[in-house]
Amino acid sequence: MDNYLIATILGIIEGFTEFLPISSTGHLILVNQFLSFDKNFTFLFDIVIQLGAILAVVVLFWKRLWPFTKDKIKNKETINIWYKTGIGVLPAIILGALFASNIEEKLFNPWTVAITLLLGGLIILFVEKNNKSPKINSISDLGIKTVLFIGLIQCLSMIPGTSRSGATIIGALLLGANRVVATEFSFFLAIPTMILASSWSLFKYHTLLSAYHLPILAIGFVVSFIVALIVIRFFIEYIQKNNFKIFGYYRIILGIIIIIYSLIK
Repeated sequence: MDNYLIATILGIIEGFTEFLPISSTGHLILVNQFLSFDKNFTFLFDIVIQLGAILAVVVLFWKRLWPFTKDKIKNKETINIWYKTGIGVLPAIILGALFASNIEEKLFNPWTVAITLLLGGLIILFVEKNNKSPKINSISDLGIKTVLFIGLIQCLSMIPGTSRSGATIIGALLLGANRVVATEFSFFLAIPTMILASSWSLFKYHTLLSAYHLPILAIGFVVSFIVALIVIRFFIEYIQKNNFKIFGYYRIILGIIIIIYSLIK
């Protein structure tokens, strides 16, 4: 298959799945079983398209993320967001530095993805079934301990198939946040988490960059960015009126399909 078509398909998958609680990494691992570049360039490509998805968050939330305006109240709220986001990302920095390479080497396979998709789906359904009235209705209500716990829970997403957004959203719900706050903080926490992880990986694989690969990377980046813009807008509107059960069912069904396929192939 043409490399540019592969880049487009993978960019769509990344943009669509990155911020939904269904695991973008898990989906990319699965699709890479059928559509992929050579192994090393695949790692680099996946990193670049993740940055495209992250740029979508920055663009959509720019007014809330830019702290240098004439509105002092807004600036204070923005600084509060960055402060709590910075605290929330600390566990990922520490644990990622210690364990990310080993996890990448040993757990990046379809079986791990299937199991974590299943478990994550069941957890989502359990949390929604037992979801109590939220006590945290804005990001300013998030305490430092709560932010740190959400950051720790986010580290589970180093296991492929878990979903970074799924881990942080469900973690925030369990700690008392409403769905909108949980989702928005997941978006904000994604910015430093993924930029740091991607920067390290880009440094690690930078020798693979070549003039031939640049157009392929550019297509994946742009497609991922555009699709993520659309999906984030939809997701924000969706969770204001709905719960996360549909994502739990999706994860369970996909996990079962992967297990059956792995057994019969």
